[in-house]
Amino acid sequence: MKDHEIKDSDLVFIRPNLAIEALVDNWYAWAHLISPATAALNIRGRHLKIINSYIKNPRVHAAAIKTPEMLGGPFIDYDGKRVEEIETLKKNTLEQCADLLEFCEAIDALNELLKNEAKGYSLTPLYDKIPEALKGYVELFYDLNNNPSFRLYEPLLYKSKYYKESLQSINLFLVKDDDARSFALSTPKLESDAVVRINIPFKSLKIDELFEMASQPKQFGFIKNVFNISPPQEELFMSFFTTEAPPAYERYQGDGMLTRYFGHASILVETQATTILVDPVISYGYESDISRYTFSDLPDEIDYLLITHNHQDHVLFETLLRIRHKVKHIVVPKGNSGALQDPSLKLMLRQIGFKDIIELEEMETLNFKDCSITGIPFLGEHSDLDVRSKLCHLVSFKDGYKTMFAADSCNIQPRIYEKIHEIIGDIDVIFMGMECEGAPLSWLYGPLMSTTLERDKDGSRRLAGCDYEQTKALIEVFNPSTVFVYGMGLEPWLRYISSVKYSDESKAIIESNKILAYCKANNIDAERLFGEKIIEYNQETQLV
Repeated sequence: MKDHEIKDSDLVFIRPNLAIEALVDNWYAWAHLISPATAALNIRGRHLKIINSYIKNPRVHAAAIKTPEMLGGPFIDYDGKRVEEIETLKKNTLEQCADLLEFCEAIDALNELLKNEAKGYSLTPLYDKIPEALKGYVELFYDLNNNPSFRLYEPLLYKSKYYKESLQSINLFLVKDDDARSFALSTPKLESDAVVRINIPFKSLKIDELFEMASQPKQFGFIKNVFNISPPQEELFMSFFTTEAPPAYERYQGDGMLTRYFGHASILVETQATTILVDPVISYGYESDISRYTFSDLPDEIDYLLITHNHQDHVLFETLLRIRHKVKHIVVPKGNSGALQDPSLKLMLRQIGFKDIIELEEMETLNFKDCSITGIPFLGEHSDLDVRSKLCHLVSFKDGYKTMFAADSCNIQPRIYEKIHEIIGDIDVIFMGMECEGAPLSWLYGPLMSTTLERDKDGSRRLAGCDYEQTKALIEVFNPSTVFVYGMGLEPWLRYISSVKYSDESKAIIESNKILAYCKANNIDAERLFGEKIIEYNQETQLV
């Protein structure tokens, strides 16, 4: 039976290239659009600024989008068109988010209050002066240098009017090639003939019902009714499904540990008893000349999903929501409770439907039947902001074999890792991020800042991983036999979220080439990962 003849009674599977985009107020959702405070500030300081710029001069945006150097910049990708729809979006945002914009003004006023009146004396009299929109949601304090600040009661904000599930929706569509999508964070998602838009909160179990169909068929009529698909949507919705069953997943049966690289910083580790998935950013299944693992290569159950840090290329909702039904436990770094720049990953993930969330602290260990996971301090990469939601992960196999996933940790102070080495000893394999140039602070955190940072200061504080010297110092501390450079956004299917495009002259390529040469000269196996990689370890053969 041909797929275009699918009947309501037919058992169908989702196609391997079916994508889900989570949206907040018609913008691509990422972590800072979930927590109410950061969502409010990004709507005001990012979305409305981009919208106003586009309405004022759409041709500038159209020209900028065609300029490679502008990739990832604040430019809307509609070729200077659809201005009326953008104007309507602005009007709706101003109406639907009026209280969030009031919240932003209250944050501004509170910062001014502390700047002008918190001079080292008791803060108690200032509580009465807190703007009404913030009263009951903040605690004032001094640090030990008498600098005034505040923290948010984030759990209360999630229960308040400021958390707006009504702004949440999803797009469903088919991804057909690596270059099909423009940079996601700068262009609002307007209605499209190739997309089915569904207005549901991210926590909805309907999403799990749909993506269970990657391996468990359901009747087309059933899933159509779950999403209340209208007759005009039915033909497009039907194209998302096939009657052809996917290949069955074969669980690892070896006596050791199988590690597979899925691209960027996404790693799947399997033993006979345990599956661990790190920082999942997974490619869809479609024809390509670049070999890669896709969603079809994930097991039916993921025992532990590990998140290293709260950046959009490591906490990707369209991957997380697609595999949520598979995940038994999700492990996140314990954050800086109430800090505006460091929203809680645990609260966020719980809010979008994950159930069993474990906060792991630095040097804390989770023990399993055949391996363990230890949280290792993660340095830098957050523009010198006080962000605690970040961890490297040390996976220790039962016979002592150790692998560390260092993600984008920047080894700005090797003495810290020397102290760690005194406790954990040498590491056999290190996965090391070397995206060592990075965007300036304002690219990600600008909307949260109370004042605009001077350009030279902003440029000095970057979202950067390790360069050659920093990676070399880490290798010298832990003495690995194998080093994999990863987490660089090299794969073209990541460009829509990372905005990274390298040349031979790019700093990250030059620095990682130097580390590969250093490793070769010192008899250390090393590789800069791209596309896919499979590594098996067992006691008899070691790495194969």
